[in-house]
Amino acid sequence: MTMAGLQQPTLVLNRHWQPVGVTTAARALLKVWSDAAHILDPQHYQLYTWTEWVAREPVDHEPCIRTPQLRFGVPEVVTLTTYDRIPARQVAFSRRNVFKRDRFTCQYCGVRPGSEELTIDHVCPRAQGGVSSWENCVLACVACNAHKANRTPEQAGMRLRKVPVQPVWHPLYSAMHVRVETWARFVRDAYWMVELEP
Repeated sequence: MTMAGLQQPTLVLNRHWQPVGVTTAARALLKVWSDAAHILDPQHYQLYTWTEWVAREPVDHEPCIRTPQLRFGVPEVVTLTTYDRIPARQVAFSRRNVFKRDRFTCQYCGVRPGSEELTIDHVCPRAQGGVSSWENCVLACVACNAHKANRTPEQAGMRLRKVPVQPVWHPLYSAMHVRVETWARFVRDAYWMVELEP
């Protein structure tokens, strides 16, 4: 599993254990090797240097990286040794990020039918001058979108579950569909998925 293990996502925390990004295990291990980060065991909150990590015996069923001389676990979380800020980031407006912000839930009826049955709805329809923006786009199931048609929610007699706004950056918005359970200890939102930074 060497190549696959090196591409697994690793949560990056600043030195105060606040999430600042997501990277590959390969990049995380490079940071640890150069002493820019330590590996954090999310179960026991123990920190490991490079030497300590490669000397540690991986536990059963833990994904491992193997070399001719070594066998060590794939880190799920690293904490930077000196960086203490939280980067200010804008969340890019995209279809994928609207799905994440709205938690794959219709913002009119509250159903979660799966991504194939959800559409992006313009609260103020484009036919009435609405634009594609964080404040004007929400997820809607096919049935609600068809019922609303080219009307505003008020005109259609429908009510939004919440006012759409631009989200604050969070590792959730760095993502493709991988769920890492142990990250919930460091990120407030327990239901989220991540993607690797370029």
